Amino acid sequence: MELEAAKMIGAGLAVIALMGVGVGIGNIFSTLIASIARNPAARSEVFPIGILGFALTEAIALFALLIAFLILFA
Repeated sequence: MELEAAKMIGAGLAVIALMGVGVGIGNIFSTLIASIARNPAARSEVFPIGILGFALTEAIALFALLIAFLILFA
């Protein structure tokens, strides 16, 4: 039973990164909306950069979940 408890604790620690990902994605989109609101003409230049930042930040979440699943089931 101690091994199962250690796996659960390890997976929980691995998922802590998701909190930072949530804050990062919120920051990216709030800045994107504010920049488009200030200068609507720059939307075509700013929007792809915001989507790239979202994708890279979301990749960190997927890696954290992968590590958590590896800890639990491997």
